Amino acid sequence: MPALPEILAFADDMTALRRDLHSHPEIGFQETRTSGVVAEKLASYGVEVHRGIGGTGVVGVLKGSGGPGRAIGLRADMDALPIVETTNLPWRSNNAGVSHACGHDGHTTMLLGAARYLAEKRDFPGTAVFVFQPAEEGLGGARAMIADGLFEKFPVDEIYGLHNDPYLEPGEISVFPGPAMAAADFFDVKIVGSGSHAAMPQMSRDPVVAASALVMALQSIVSRNANPFESLVLSVTQVHSGSAYNVIPEEATLTGTIRAFDPTMMELARKRMKEICAGIAATYAVEVTLDLRDVFDVLINTESETPPWRRPRGTSWATRG
Repeated sequence: MPALPEILAFADDMTALRRDLHSHPEIGFQETRTSGVVAEKLASYGVEVHRGIGGTGVVGVLKGSGGPGRAIGLRADMDALPIVETTNLPWRSNNAGVSHACGHDGHTTMLLGAARYLAEKRDFPGTAVFVFQPAEEGLGGARAMIADGLFEKFPVDEIYGLHNDPYLEPGEISVFPGPAMAAADFFDVKIVGSGSHAAMPQMSRDPVVAASALVMALQSIVSRNANPFESLVLSVTQVHSGSAYNVIPEEATLTGTIRAFDPTMMELARKRMKEICAGIAATYAVEVTLDLRDVFDVLINTESETPPWRRPRGTSWATRG
């Protein structure tokens, strides 16, 4: 899919902008510099700017010269991840422990490029609404903007977004109707027992053993409770406990995520997690506290807005978020 000549004319500006954003990453709800850059660029293009929507969110509004028409939303995310960047690029992250490892610097730049092009042309009816969302990485930035009245203040008939996919060829787009990205819960589990010297395990109620058993028991939800014809993922992504070789600790913590396309599968996983945590607590004589947080809803592409040149759904981003 070749780029328009009018956009290629300012491609170097967009590259410089993307590299600037990449070198100054900010995590969710802390995108102060990023949202400032976005607001400044939109204003310079002649776009009406609204800041502070859902925290650090920015919305730009542009009316076309073609008279009344539909309001079309275009959305990008702005936040980075709490990950150390290991590249040695000249535009690598200047913020220790934070990097644009998911490509939101590119998303923000692409939407600013679209805003610049549409502002220069204005040859369309209706209104373009540019939505720059904070805190996509597990902090619920979209919900924060919606709760802050995003669609009451800036009503749209349709809204579109995209995500980079390194598994596609350059210039290739994959889109399909129906569920496209899974709903997600995040969870934290705290296990409290009693510590002891490692040479006297009988004096402890070992949270490490309980945590190990819990990790394995949670895997049975997908393999033994879920319908194999339905998609469900449960991943424990962090395990923390102890600080010495010869001491059984008092506490252990687990964190992770549940993903599914069907709300009933999400509810199944939540129910079984609660039951399994209670069972582990009883089995190992420890206290187990489960904190489950509903973070993302399923992303559903409506049939009428899905282009006819779609590709079949792949697996690379079907459950990300």
